[in-house]
Amino acid sequence: MVRSMTGYGRAKQSRNGRNITVELRSVNNRYLDCTVKMPRAYIFAEDAIKSLVQKGVGRGKVDVFITVESAGAEETVVAVNEALAKSYIAALERLGKLTGDGAKSHYYVTDLARLPDILTVTKAEEDLETISADLCAVAEEAIAAHAAMRQTEGQKLAEDVLSRAESISVLLSKVEERAPGNVADYRARLTAKLQEVLGSTQIDESRILTEAAIYADKVAVDEETVRLRSHLSQLHEMLEQGGAIGRKLDFLIQEFNREANTIGSKCSDIGTSRLVVDIKAEIEKIREQIQNIE
Repeated sequence: MVRSMTGYGRAKQSRNGRNITVELRSVNNRYLDCTVKMPRAYIFAEDAIKSLVQKGVGRGKVDVFITVESAGAEETVVAVNEALAKSYIAALERLGKLTGDGAKSHYYVTDLARLPDILTVTKAEEDLETISADLCAVAEEAIAAHAAMRQTEGQKLAEDVLSRAESISVLLSKVEERAPGNVADYRARLTAKLQEVLGSTQIDESRILTEAAIYADKVAVDEETVRLRSHLSQLHEMLEQGGAIGRKLDFLIQEFNREANTIGSKCSDIGTSRLVVDIKAEIEKIREQIQNIE
């Protein structure tokens, strides 16, 4: 299956008291470049997330966004420092006696709570392995959704490339059809020119045949058209094979251009030149499309 480097995937699950959302966005890139953006409290799971992405994505710039929200689980613990509270109370009572306010000071619970270190708030101890496993589970679902979209887009790219390859094949057939006529036209022009120059003098037919043969060898595009058709066949095979073929296709399209340029340099008539321009235009469109293929 041909895969596009452009895609999007999203997954959201509630696991162990947390609402976890993972989003993946990717665009074309020469190599795999993965960036994970997540809360600092869960940064310990970053390498595991990147490892999952590397297994599912061969090439492209991938941005992973992870958000984690509490779903009501107790994540913090509030504790009372009883020994310190008793010391504060005893101190307040002594202070009351010194000021003559009575045997006991007038104090409230809220007043005590405001005193330093009476209440301590600590984060409940978490199982990092469990949290990492939860994040990875949601990430795997998002990666699967991302892969499905990339396959859909990749199929569309393959269909477009094959359509343009068929157009090149049709244009190539027209170039091949015109090739014999180009030599015949040259021979006719050469004969007419010699008759114009020599007038009624006898024209050396063997000389014309020799010149025509030399010209035919110069403008012959048989080798180039055969190689270009071979490249078209290879293009079909690679798209049917699928997988990470983007770089191979890029090299193959360079060969397409090389053969098309050679045909263009050999052609001498306007009709063939126009066909070559159309072929190169289709090759360029294919080149643009395969830039998005993994």
